[in-house]
Amino acid sequence: MSTSRAMRQSLALRFSSSAFLIFWVVIASFPILWITVMSFKSPVDAFADNPLDVIMGPNTLSRGDGLSVIDIVLGLAVIFFTLRWMFTRLPGWIDSYSPAGLKVLGWVVGAAVYAIAFLVVFFGILPLILGPLNSILGPLGEPFLGLTTQHYVAVWGENEFYRNFGNSMLVTAGVVTISLTVGTLAGYGLARSGSDLAFWLLILALIFRALPHSVLVAGYLPWFINSAEILRPIFGDVSPTLYGQPWAVIAVLVAINQPFTIWMLRSFFQNIPAELDEAARVDGCSHFQAFRRVIMPVMWPGVITTGLFSFLLGYNDFLVTSLLLDAQNQTMVPAIAGYFNRETTTTDQVEAVAAAVSITAPLFLLVMVFQRQIVSGLTAGAVKG
Repeated sequence: MSTSRAMRQSLALRFSSSAFLIFWVVIASFPILWITVMSFKSPVDAFADNPLDVIMGPNTLSRGDGLSVIDIVLGLAVIFFTLRWMFTRLPGWIDSYSPAGLKVLGWVVGAAVYAIAFLVVFFGILPLILGPLNSILGPLGEPFLGLTTQHYVAVWGENEFYRNFGNSMLVTAGVVTISLTVGTLAGYGLARSGSDLAFWLLILALIFRALPHSVLVAGYLPWFINSAEILRPIFGDVSPTLYGQPWAVIAVLVAINQPFTIWMLRSFFQNIPAELDEAARVDGCSHFQAFRRVIMPVMWPGVITTGLFSFLLGYNDFLVTSLLLDAQNQTMVPAIAGYFNRETTTTDQVEAVAAAVSITAPLFLLVMVFQRQIVSGLTAGAVKG
């Protein structure tokens, strides 16, 4: 579609806007790219004064850990086709094999299976192929770029970081499930309600949401610590303790996040014409059937966008989980901070960097898989006809 002459940008404006966008992308992506490079180097190379030593890793290479030209070419090829198929083939596979009415669950399962398949191919099958291939290709098979995965092995194996990952997934899944279940029902009810009381309830809820987490945790902490004594008159000697329990932390995070979830979903529901509800009612649906069969299929982009924010709250939370969970049930973000709470060595610091890089992978995968729904949800209601 051609652009009219009046709407065309000048060359100077196009150049300046493109330059600013490129500059912003570089500034925003540089930290994660740099710590990713550091996580694959020995401590000497990771904290070297010369940036070129950090990139090339001469000390890492001298210890026998490195990549050849063939390693890099085939590795990049696997990553390229993985990303390409993620955008072109994965959506079709999920649409074909997802049961009717369970498309969101199909996306979750499909994304998980796709990620596991990539890990198996990249870290399991590819090294078995590259070993013999490098030995027969002469100079092309000689390592020239220092790289080691020992820090990731130490983090996930020796330090059992997978336990923290499992705890994070448990807390995050609980927060997202409860927040969206309550939020969709409450948001739909408030959007279709003409009462002024509903508006003021939302204002009060947002005021509660705006409070610093430290204020809320300070109120919860004494009750969590003394919960066994408080509940003893009701449950006797089997009275449970709330401190250190993931399900109790899920309840706190939901309480913090729920006002924002309800407000956001209410805004999405308001952009759906009420005539759809009326038409469904005329066709014989009850209020709940109209909500489930007519409104929710239209609302999926908004639900996915809101679910992403709920996911980020539970996944990235530090204060609530660090204070209300014990060491056995600790999530990933406080666990990474724990690397610096002991007698820290440079090896501990590089392992902390490797753990930090590890927790960004699910976020990257989540955004890449659901990018269309997220963009659609964020732009919903921007132009209201």
